[in-house]
Formats: sequence, C-alpha cells, structure tokens
Amino acid sequence: VTVEDERTLVIRSIGNGKRKREDGENEGCKYIRLERKASPKFLRKFLLPEDSNVSAVSAKCESGVLTITVEKLPPPAKPKTVEVTIS
Repeated sequence: VTVEDERTLVIRSIGNGKRKREDGENEGCKYIRLERKASPKFLRKFLLPEDSNVSAVSAKCESGVLTITVEKLPPPAKPKTVEVTIS
C-alpha cells in the first residue's frame, strides 16, 4: 500500500501464483488436494479526498482481510466575526 502523487492510494499485491498439491490417504480413502493462489498481478488506485491526512495512512492484514485506515485532517478554523460599532 503506497500513496502516490500526494492523493492517490495504490494497493498492489506481490503474489507468486504457486500451485500446491497434496496426496494422501485417510481411513482407507485416497485423496488429492490441489490449491491455487490467485494471479500475482493485482493493482487498484483510489483518489483520496482533499481533507485526508496522507502521512497517517495505515494498513493491516488479518485472516486474509486487508484493512486500510485513512485519517481526516481537522477542519480549517472558521474565521471569527467581530461586530464593530461606529459612533
């Protein structure tokens, strides 16, 4: 997970696309188990809002779920209006 061009969030996977084969026997039954991983090429780009804090982007992966957190910048201070009386 990277941030490019100041506001573009890029999610890129680095997979290997391997295939796993397991032969076995359980309780007199023979079996073959095949597993394939997804294609190694995955790329997504998201344009972040202007009020996002790109220096505080965090990402974590738990149980195969990627969670990305983007914090918002605090809103700009509103200008204070002072009433002036003219005498």
